[in-house]
Amino acid sequence: MTIAVNIRSEPADVSKPPVLEISNLAVSYRGSDGFQRVVHDVSLQVRPGEVVALVGESGSGKTTTAQAVIGLLAENGKLESGVVRLNGADIAGWSQKQLDTIRGSKISLIPQDPTSSLNPIKTIGAQVAEVLQIHRHGSRREIDARVIQLLSRVGLSEPELRARQYPHELSGGMRQRVLIAIAIALRPALIIADEPTSALDVTVQKRILDLIDELRSEYGTAVLLVTHDLGVAADRANHIVVLKGGRIQEQGPTAEVLASPRSEYTRQLLADAPSLSHVRTASRVRSQRVRGGDDAIVVENLVQDFTVGGRRSVLRAVDGVSFTVQRGTTHAIVGESGSGKTTTARSIVGFQKPTAGRILVDGIDVTSLRGENLRRFRKTIQLVYQNPFASLDPRQTIFQIVEEPLLNFDPLPREDRARKVRAILDRVGLPPSVLARLPHALSGGQRQRVAIARALVLDPQVLVLDEAVSALDVTVQAQILALLDELQQGLGLTYLFISHDLAVVRQVSDTVSVLHNGRQVDGGPVEDVFLRPGSAYTRELIDAIPGQRNTDSH
Repeated sequence: MTIAVNIRSEPADVSKPPVLEISNLAVSYRGSDGFQRVVHDVSLQVRPGEVVALVGESGSGKTTTAQAVIGLLAENGKLESGVVRLNGADIAGWSQKQLDTIRGSKISLIPQDPTSSLNPIKTIGAQVAEVLQIHRHGSRREIDARVIQLLSRVGLSEPELRARQYPHELSGGMRQRVLIAIAIALRPALIIADEPTSALDVTVQKRILDLIDELRSEYGTAVLLVTHDLGVAADRANHIVVLKGGRIQEQGPTAEVLASPRSEYTRQLLADAPSLSHVRTASRVRSQRVRGGDDAIVVENLVQDFTVGGRRSVLRAVDGVSFTVQRGTTHAIVGESGSGKTTTARSIVGFQKPTAGRILVDGIDVTSLRGENLRRFRKTIQLVYQNPFASLDPRQTIFQIVEEPLLNFDPLPREDRARKVRAILDRVGLPPSVLARLPHALSGGQRQRVAIARALVLDPQVLVLDEAVSALDVTVQAQILALLDELQQGLGLTYLFISHDLAVVRQVSDTVSVLHNGRQVDGGPVEDVFLRPGSAYTRELIDAIPGQRNTDSH
């Protein structure tokens, strides 16, 4: 795949000395067998006003490298060798007390998870003020004024109100803006942004990245951007460093790396990144498949209300949603957090009774089912959850996990159950050697294959995939999507694909419904919706897909 790139960001001024210079960095972690090296001889530079992206999958060493720079390695981590220069000073051997003098003032971190990174019992204002107080940046009154100024600068509405609120009262995007306010409070020379948007919706992600870019441009701040998302790196970085297994595979200007990747690993990452793979031959093949045939799922005027605050008020989570899914095809429901997509899926699976509307699955009226009939209906439709690390019982073996639905539904003899478990694990590409293992011994991709096997062991007609690939690295994601396509072709399965990732949706779906605040604002064949969106909201979602800004596929 060849990609032509037009980088929006101006190139770094090579006449200026690097803000950050890493030379031959090596990091180890202590385990049961002693220290094991996880970062090998990493070298890179970040100049003023430049964004350098550290790209790689889980376990590649990118976050460990970033943590080593700012001195925040885990307790069992050790910086074995190498040089870390910040504005010319080697800080690699500094004590935590010495590093405290520059954290926040010279170098700042925007962490990945805004939920766990903010103190739940301190107000937002107190947490932003803390970095100013540590570095004695003005009087109490001056600090209070600076806090309001910072919250306003990062785009939070009503900053005086936000300063008095607690983290749980803010959305994920708002909490991430607070972390950025803390990071820029003292205008550091270097900001390390560690997956700063991976947990956010695509439009919120774009706003956060735009904000970081504005601040970089305004203050001349150097940014080390840690990301697994090549689309984000393509849009935002001047320079890309590709890591695998703690070693640099290649690095260079973004345009060069994307247009002519030298390493096989980088070429694979590019091929597997949905947002960079604009040629949609699969979609064109799929669109021809949506012709005639009976409907596996029919949803008519679905309404789902929830009572909040006791019985004082009603929240309408889904408002008049209608769509059909032809047998053997994939229908995607897309939207941001709070759009109603997961609520819609739960109603279709029969986990909750709709307030109004009709749902037919394989000709069965789901809304009329009760008791044993509802329990037996679950054989027809199965759910695969988002997080393979949380959806499997850690105390059960893989065999027990896949066998359990058979014990609940099919009174088969033990030998027949064992035969069926082995057959379905083989179908999803897992070897017999995993049968006796516990989930913790498997990778994320292997765990999701187990979750798919558990869903398929009852021979359902419909699979509901609720963000089923969003927690996976891009190459593993590509493998699971290929597996799902193979299973659909081989078994005639119908998929309801719940996702916030429009790049993946375009790749795998035949038809799509776009939800916004519980209402369906767009729908139809996936290519029609992408090429001719019927709402401003859909256009905003499509425009926010990373990787489009600087790439045109050929």
